[in-house]
Amino acid sequence: MAVTLDRMAVSATLHCLTGCAIGEIVGMLVGTAAGLANGATVAISIVLAFCFGYSLSTLPLLRSGMPVGAALRLVLAADTLSILTMEVVDNLVMLVIPGAIDAGLVNVVFWVSLMISLVVAFAAAYPVNSALLRRGKGHALTHEHHHDHGGSPARPWVPSIPTGSLVAVIVAFLLGGLVVAVAEALS
Repeated sequence: MAVTLDRMAVSATLHCLTGCAIGEIVGMLVGTAAGLANGATVAISIVLAFCFGYSLSTLPLLRSGMPVGAALRLVLAADTLSILTMEVVDNLVMLVIPGAIDAGLVNVVFWVSLMISLVVAFAAAYPVNSALLRRGKGHALTHEHHHDHGGSPARPWVPSIPTGSLVAVIVAFLLGGLVVAVAEALS
């Protein structure tokens, strides 16, 4: 059972990281490109991370036929602590690395710092998700609802986005940003 919980904790943390990473990346890009102060950039990143994190967790519940209100209440209860942990750690790392946010979008420091912050956020949120799962909380609350149990009609129009595909897109985007920054530094 411990192996199953450990795998579920990795899966839950990775799933949470995808939503947080999308919001975090978009927020950092917007704030950095607009030349916003660090506090504003961090605030935008946090808001977007929560929005994307909750949205991605809500989709499977809606697809299974759960009403929107019930799905949102369940996701708020299940994901808030994990997303909060990731956001605190991720943004602290970005603020602690000298010049990370101020580096600019075509600077290697920005992209490497963003990658480091996401890896550290994953490492910080894993034990949180593991502890929640062991107590029947967190993603354990949503897991049983991911498939239709016959009580309500499934909604095939709600997209099903595999976590692995999202991770691949995020990694490709981060590496693409890094490649552009390296090319700019070499030119």
